[in-house]
Amino acid sequence: MKDTKKSAEEFLNLIKKSRRGKFKVYIGMSAGVGKTYRMLQEAQSLQSSGVDINIGFIETHGRKETHELLEGLPVVPVRKLFYKGKELEEMDLAAIIHLRPEIVVVDELAHTNIEGSKNNKRWQDVMDILDAGINVISAVNIQHIESLNDDVKNITGIEVKERIPDAVIAQADEVVNIDLTADELIARLKDGKIYRPEKIEIALRNFFQPEHILQLRELALKEVASQVERKVETEVIKVTNLQRERFMACISSNERTAKVVIRKTSRLANYYNSQWYVLYVQTQKEGVDKIALDKQRYLINNFKLATELGAQIIKMENNNIVKSILQQAEERKISTICIGKPHFSILKIILATNVFNELLRKLTSSNIDLVILS
Repeated sequence: MKDTKKSAEEFLNLIKKSRRGKFKVYIGMSAGVGKTYRMLQEAQSLQSSGVDINIGFIETHGRKETHELLEGLPVVPVRKLFYKGKELEEMDLAAIIHLRPEIVVVDELAHTNIEGSKNNKRWQDVMDILDAGINVISAVNIQHIESLNDDVKNITGIEVKERIPDAVIAQADEVVNIDLTADELIARLKDGKIYRPEKIEIALRNFFQPEHILQLRELALKEVASQVERKVETEVIKVTNLQRERFMACISSNERTAKVVIRKTSRLANYYNSQWYVLYVQTQKEGVDKIALDKQRYLINNFKLATELGAQIIKMENNNIVKSILQQAEERKISTICIGKPHFSILKIILATNVFNELLRKLTSSNIDLVILS
């Protein structure tokens, strides 16, 4: 009976998936590369071919040439909301689903919705639209992708607050990079095609430095390439019935190390389009009555981050960390274990080398890879 129920659920999920809308995402290295312009060009082309396409939400940023491309395109009226004494505009999710156009254009994928909206984030609105069987064209800048947050911060010195889980991009049926050279982008900025005149000098001194643009451009190119490779890999696995990769990130209560391990493992898992897990082994030293409050908070935040990135959380209580890791790896058919690069003092090396050596020794006799992430 249980097998019959499971089979029925799998078939229902297959039907729902087939009814789901298709998802196209334009990715750029920064504001001003032309993502919105390209989406509106495509919308005009589709409409001229007889396709029922609507503009769900667009942000032209007052750019004349972009605004002109809205001419003749049906726009779903925005919702007017009052928040903290101000009238604000928000995309009308319910109206889009009610209208049911064949395709809808939704700009600013990483946008945070006004308090009181159905969803907290616009990417969640997009998932609802896709689930309703409506196709979506959207856009996002590379710095808003969650697992790249540390890389972007290292490049620009800015921590981007509005972020989307990598799994959102992984669900895209098509990912397109909108590319400009550093010189072209800076020229657009100086010509006033990105920001208002009073913001140009500040932007040139901060985010729009040539070395920053080059590094962000590289990130964008790599991201789109990895998405294409991931899709090819997925199709190869389907055709050849190869074993999928499965990753397990092993974290501690160290906030910084754990966050890096989670984000990097997420990128590996997304590249292979595979399941992944985050394992935390709680020893007696870190029992609820003994662990410091700040470490408890770090753990909760890191579990939340891992969940948002698509991981399954495993929490165990055991003083034998190696035994717990190996047990979970065997039970869940893990192909790769990911750990943080140890930052040991001499004393910690003496105390911890046995644990590390034991893990290495046990893994050499199995078919599990070990990745040490810096």
